[in-house]
Amino acid sequence: MKFVAGMAFAGVVVALVGPALAEVRTSEKSARAQSGKDVRIGVYINVRPDCTSGPLPAIKLNTPPANGTVTVRKGNVTATNYKQCLALQVPAFVAIYRSRTGFSGVDAVELEVKFPNGRVEIQKFEITVSPSPASQPI
Repeated sequence: MKFVAGMAFAGVVVALVGPALAEVRTSEKSARAQSGKDVRIGVYINVRPDCTSGPLPAIKLNTPPANGTVTVRKGNVTATNYKQCLALQVPAFVAIYRSRTGFSGVDAVELEVKFPNGRVEIQKFEITVSPSPASQPI
């Protein structure tokens, strides 16, 4: 699986660079999805100041969606001109939401992301799910 940083998607790219923070941060995000289809809601990487990859964060599903599922897959992020790094390819965790087939409306998910330096981020997602397009008659 290959993902390109800077690509348009509903989500967030989180990079860990710098000193440890001993606080819990909460962020609210929104995404749009089609019923029964996968949508990326988060991409999580750890890029060190020397442009190498550090340990990936731990991701916990605090509040599961009422009308779908969240999965986390491992992939790679390729980026150019990211901070001081002219080119890099690092491993990543990708959080993916998928509504149950036929659902349309608003769903919610809460993830807890624990970074290796001790920082914790609570990410609350509001996902607006639209019906899948009807199949076209032949």
